[in-house]
Amino acid sequence: MTFLRAAFVSLRPHQWTKNLLVFAALALSKHLFEAGPFLETLLAFAVFCGLSGAVYLVNDVADLERDRLHPQKKLRPVASGRLRPQAALLSAGVLGASCLLASAGLGRAFVGCAAAYLVLNLAYSFHLKNTVILDVIAISLGFVLRAVAGAVAISVRISDWLLVCTFLLALFLALSKRRHELVSLSGGASDHRAILAEYSPYLLDQMVAVVTASCLMGYCFYTLAPETVEKYRTDRLSWTIPFVLYGIFRYLYLVHRKEQGGSPTDVLLTDWPLLLDVALWATAIVAIVYTAAGPPVPLGR
Repeated sequence: MTFLRAAFVSLRPHQWTKNLLVFAALALSKHLFEAGPFLETLLAFAVFCGLSGAVYLVNDVADLERDRLHPQKKLRPVASGRLRPQAALLSAGVLGASCLLASAGLGRAFVGCAAAYLVLNLAYSFHLKNTVILDVIAISLGFVLRAVAGAVAISVRISDWLLVCTFLLALFLALSKRRHELVSLSGGASDHRAILAEYSPYLLDQMVAVVTASCLMGYCFYTLAPETVEKYRTDRLSWTIPFVLYGIFRYLYLVHRKEQGGSPTDVLLTDWPLLLDVALWATAIVAIVYTAAGPPVPLGR
């Protein structure tokens, strides 16, 4: 495996789908089909793909010894020795600096979001991932920063309710991942990830139950909130609640009955009922928002 190929694999491009969250503000502002805002959001997406790739490189170096104990992660380029740790860190530094420089084209607020995302994830790699509860909260805040960054990239305000839903859904996925790791690795779980010694399947199940209910209620409140109805001049967003309900229940089914959930991205891309549900939900959102009588959200420029 050549250096470039090993470095690219370490960027985990299959995980970049998480950064599609930056398009949420664009779609909900009714500017999705306008060239200017779309290209700005596309640049924001590229910046966050680069930043997340840089973080993955640093994280692979930080977790080098533990990854070698994991049945799948030991095959990663850094853990397997195909990419030297020094080369990985140098690549991460160059990529991270380049992305921060490119983010300047989207304004100071976006630079702040990008820098905050980078700092948060570096703090996670070296400290927060070993602090119980704060580890999953840090992961969830990373998704919130993606959503906020997508809004500031085109200078529109994003709903507070939507940020709450983003945080809760990300927390649901993070807790489910912790449960999968704890159960699948059994007695060797803490050797792979030290923080797993602080959790138990029962504790995680209790947390997931609370977050699941909170996420569903938060989404219901968002679709029915007076400000949402006024913004789009329709209450039809509530019609998308069944898609969210099915998606969460389907994911819980895969975690508990099919022993999946170790990688939310892989689950989404390989489970066709879940993938179809997400596609139908997104289509319904766009159809409802763009056929509603409300005008596009003004761009704050």
